[in-house]
Amino acid sequence: QVQLVESGGGLVQAGGSLRLSCGASGRTFSGYAIGWFRQAPGKEREFVAAIRWDAGTTICPDSVKGRFTISTDNAKNTVYLQMNSLPPADTALYYCAATVRTYSSLRKLLPYDYWGQGTPVTVFS
Repeated sequence: QVQLVESGGGLVQAGGSLRLSCGASGRTFSGYAIGWFRQAPGKEREFVAAIRWDAGTTICPDSVKGRFTISTDNAKNTVYLQMNSLPPADTALYYCAATVRTYSSLRKLLPYDYWGQGTPVTVFS
């Protein structure tokens, strides 16, 4: 019902910044929470940020707090992940996901019903 497409990934030098975008087709994000996850080779998928679209409340783990910012653009029906001060350890495939279970544990994979295919981020030194 909701198709998600991530964009904005690419190759960036260590210390640089990227802004990832997550767009939805078929539905507005209203009523959803949207999360960003990442998965590096050999590692489990990791939560990096989430936002409740309507309430605007955000969740961010300590590992990226202060460097990553999740935000929305209502007019474009788009969720952004601004990533600053990137170290090589941030290299991963970044996914956006959406759920109507807005008050579930958004740090977990289980609540999310819809997933994009991911956008790769490579940070080189």
